[in-house]
Amino acid sequence: MADKRQMRLGASIRGLGYNISAWLHPDVDPAASEKVQHFATAARIAEEAMFDTVFLADTLAVRSYDDPKGAAARSSNNVELEPITLLAALAMCTKHIGLVATASTSYNEPYHIARKFASIDHISGGRAGWNAVTSWSQQEANNFSREYHFDKDERYERATEFLQVVLGLWNSWDADAFLRDKKRGLFYDESKMHVLNYRGTFFNVRGPLGASRTPQGRPVIFQAGASEHGLNLAGAFADVVYSVPQHMAEAIRGRQVLRAHAEKFGRQADDIKSLPGVQIIVGRSSSEARDRLEYLKTLIDPLQSLASIKRMFGDLLGNDINLDDRVPEVGNTEGKFSTATNTVRRARENGWTVRRLCQEFGMGQQVNLSGTPDEIVSTLVDWFEADACDGFNILPAYLPDNLAEVAEHIVPRLQDRGLFRRRYEGATLRENLGLPRV
Repeated sequence: MADKRQMRLGASIRGLGYNISAWLHPDVDPAASEKVQHFATAARIAEEAMFDTVFLADTLAVRSYDDPKGAAARSSNNVELEPITLLAALAMCTKHIGLVATASTSYNEPYHIARKFASIDHISGGRAGWNAVTSWSQQEANNFSREYHFDKDERYERATEFLQVVLGLWNSWDADAFLRDKKRGLFYDESKMHVLNYRGTFFNVRGPLGASRTPQGRPVIFQAGASEHGLNLAGAFADVVYSVPQHMAEAIRGRQVLRAHAEKFGRQADDIKSLPGVQIIVGRSSSEARDRLEYLKTLIDPLQSLASIKRMFGDLLGNDINLDDRVPEVGNTEGKFSTATNTVRRARENGWTVRRLCQEFGMGQQVNLSGTPDEIVSTLVDWFEADACDGFNILPAYLPDNLAEVAEHIVPRLQDRGLFRRRYEGATLRENLGLPRV
């Protein structure tokens, strides 16, 4: 009998959690986003549960929006550790789990990124992953001597070249290039060193990279973005794609489109893994789980959410805001992200109040599952067996306790169904994800 297809699990451990006001939770240390031990604890929880990866998202600016006035001062998302530096620390206190971080193609140089992630791969013994993103915010542009940020077409054209250069630099050396032969005095075989000499619109990079071929051949490339630009980038380069579909049918369509884009670029459909984001709130009963979810919503500061909504939609709610009014039926619904747009559409369809919309925004734009462990596992398995995904990226509401609940209550039930590992398959992230060495 053939082995069952195995589910992949990642844990996003940026900051204090994906509840916008997680720092207000009584079990959360509000200063933890600058404490390495906080992230080490989360990484160890995920590794003990056999997760494939931990992931550190990132932006290159403080993007707290201070409209309404005072909103920014209520946000904890304004100071945090630089993620690639943090990955190096996590590599020393973990042994098996993949280590993934975001790095922007807009405000970095390819040589920097190729070298940093190659170094993480060597330090960790082959567990590095790069989430390649384009920056989009005005605040980021202003931190890098630009009056305006790149427009979308230019961002993705630059990103395409950026990835081509990074991949080329990672191929600077054959796996057996370094002889380190003391008798002959030969450190490397010069026939197995390759100078890139890339010349393009955005980058001119000679190479070679000052790092040997890494333990897994090259770091694993992650990507997120559901636009046609993002899908093309994923189809050409990504090994794993993060997504935030709102329901299973959307996830099925998204995975089919993603696989088609892989084939469009001459790859196999199975070359890309799809991991939708999900937040999980567990209870001993369905009602207890609902109560826990409602409690988390009460933590959310409406002012913070109103700032996010205004950043996405402009004057959607007007200036004279009453939290108990219904969301207006008129006004712009085309936000900066499709998930935000869908949330506002659902608000109008279901007659939500402004307060309810703020709570939904504050919980994050991913699927939120609450229920008993068996109820939640049933939903995850339904998605997985319907080919809606290759697994899930867990987005804890607050860290580290909500992640520990998933590890304790959800993972063992997936293992009992034969859908998730009880031990790591290999030494590298690429092996554990079932991807070939390159």
